[in-house]
Amino acid sequence: MRKLFTSESVTEGHPDKLCDYISDSILDAHLAEDENSRVACETVAGKGEIYITGEITSNAKVDIEAVARETIKEVGYDNSETDMDYRTCKIIVNMSKQSSDIALGVDKALEEKEGEGISSEGAGDQGLMFGYACSETEELMPLPITLAHKLSKRLTQVRKENIVENLRPDGKTQVTIEYEGDTPVRVDTVVVSTQHTADADLDKLKKDIKEKVIKYIIPSDLLDEKTKYYINPTGRFVIGGPLGDSGLTGRKIIVDTYGGYARHGGGAFSGKDATKVDRSASYMARCIAKNIVANKLAKKCEIQLSYAIGVAKPVSIYVETFGTATIPEEEIAEKIYEKFDLTPRGIINYLNLRKPIYKKTTNYGHFGKTELPWEKIIEL
Repeated sequence: MRKLFTSESVTEGHPDKLCDYISDSILDAHLAEDENSRVACETVAGKGEIYITGEITSNAKVDIEAVARETIKEVGYDNSETDMDYRTCKIIVNMSKQSSDIALGVDKALEEKEGEGISSEGAGDQGLMFGYACSETEELMPLPITLAHKLSKRLTQVRKENIVENLRPDGKTQVTIEYEGDTPVRVDTVVVSTQHTADADLDKLKKDIKEKVIKYIIPSDLLDEKTKYYINPTGRFVIGGPLGDSGLTGRKIIVDTYGGYARHGGGAFSGKDATKVDRSASYMARCIAKNIVANKLAKKCEIQLSYAIGVAKPVSIYVETFGTATIPEEEIAEKIYEKFDLTPRGIINYLNLRKPIYKKTTNYGHFGKTELPWEKIIEL
């Protein structure tokens, strides 16, 4: 049976991703000075203004406004007429400390309070988190989101290196893969929308994007005469970034994970330190799922973890291999319990999550990047 599946990605200049990047830059700045910082940072961007709010408890002394301006500059926003200018945009910072009620559960887990022999922090919130891996790509990620991310990253590269002229930071990509059963066989459709300057030659721009972005990234054996290309299908994309559309931290959770190919627990990642299991347990679930596939215990694997606020141990662990397991799923679950400490402290220590690594995660997906600790392969 043949079927189509689509995933999308966005560039670092997309207004939502700009907000994610600002929030993670603020997180990293605090962790660089105080690895025990508690950070929950939200950013809103729109019409020449940046609003930064949330809760931070830290010994670090961080100039949040300066970090935000430097981040906007790094992305490439320097024109208030078409998107945003890092020099002149208005930045409002409204921060408080972490709620003392939440801190009660995070500082000392319920198990420790009740004398169960566990000395650990509790989960920073209740919730459910998913991790996924499959054998479709070298990164053990689904092919649609992998190609969409690579296209977005290349779109940013050709802009910053002026390989393609007249580009601005905002952009989106989308890839539709045709599957035969569970096997990807070809690229059916590619969509690229990129912001550009008002004086850009649109015909040349489309040609350059097709040759220097799409065909540069997508293997030729996945493209054929039936592949459809939609490059700036509206015809014009001059006004972009926070001027064209508002941005908000955490609004691209499907882009951040598996492109809709696997389930998502609902919690966003960016701007949160590792005591927030929305982030850290999602990273751990990916680590487990990837290693199950890498160790050839299954061709596909989805892991669900769930937590209660203030409780250290996960409430549940669920393993789904979609009929591809080479050993019983019960044995896989036993390996997980034996190999991994899934308390918040255990996850933080195992993945070394108190380091300022989070700006590396923000753009082009939180998974599939070999330099990140949850992507390492071990023997199970």
